[in-house]
Amino acid sequence: MNSINQLITDIKGGKIAPIYFLMGEESYYIDMISDYIESNLLLEEEKGFNQVVLYGKEVSIQDIISYSKRYPMMAERQVVIVKEAQNLIKTIEQLVDYVKNPQPSTVLVFNYKYKTLDKRKALYKSLSKSAVVFDSKKIYEDKIPSWIQNFLKSKQITITPKAALILSEFLGNDLSKIANELNKLVIVVGPGKQVTSEIIEENIGISKDFNNFELQKAIGNLDHKKAYQIVNYFSQNQKQHPFVLTISILFMYFTKLMTLHTVSDKSPAAVSKALGVNPYFVSEYLSVSKNFPMKRISGVLKTLRIYDVKSKGVGANISSKDLYYELIYNVLK
Repeated sequence: MNSINQLITDIKGGKIAPIYFLMGEESYYIDMISDYIESNLLLEEEKGFNQVVLYGKEVSIQDIISYSKRYPMMAERQVVIVKEAQNLIKTIEQLVDYVKNPQPSTVLVFNYKYKTLDKRKALYKSLSKSAVVFDSKKIYEDKIPSWIQNFLKSKQITITPKAALILSEFLGNDLSKIANELNKLVIVVGPGKQVTSEIIEENIGISKDFNNFELQKAIGNLDHKKAYQIVNYFSQNQKQHPFVLTISILFMYFTKLMTLHTVSDKSPAAVSKALGVNPYFVSEYLSVSKNFPMKRISGVLKTLRIYDVKSKGVGANISSKDLYYELIYNVLK
């Protein structure tokens, strides 16, 4: 995120590159930078003649170069934005000659989503010398709750740690999807307020009582009744609660518990850092670790692997409900 802020700060300060090659798996940041350039680099009255948006499916590299070599009309520069540029993957290396000698009065922007350039080839090497190359990488899932907190903080809104975790579990690590849902909450909640699990349930439809966070909590506290209630709900709402997601979240949870047993310093700060969790949850992990010594955790991780395979239809053909019930029985036995 710091590199993005620096990139935008440079543009605001007049430090503008002739080419911006925005690539990578995370489309959110690519769109953020491209949209900023599209909205702010030219005055409104300059855009009609000096700003053009092209699409990789519809143009060739030669078309892009032709547009880029034009001179601006009654403006200091022109802006050429190529969206869906990943569709030019087979011919993208033809851009090398232009990159070596770009038009000084043109700002050429490539939105090369879900892919990256081969760093061994000439184009990447040339871009590295004369352009801004931004590699937009996916954020690890365990970093999503803090990303949500920071996003809302920028809107003068806070969110409880539990609510951030529930949102991250439900929405995954697609930042565009997350940002879209958070912007809805911003409108509902308003500046200076706090997002809670109740607000999420009311406005996004994620149950505050029946989710993977509550499931891992029930398992950790050996609350059999609550665990079965939750997985029964999951089995009836499979679209929102796919079995593979539950397995993944429980695996991360018990891996963290295993790590906790290896940490000698049990202070909140040390545990929070070692596990990569919000300090708010440290006391809960410490309490649960008493119910799950290392040997038991090893057995749980083995069980999770077995049921991950079963969920893919290998060696078993049972209903989703039975799969959930068997999983909980074998984890808690």
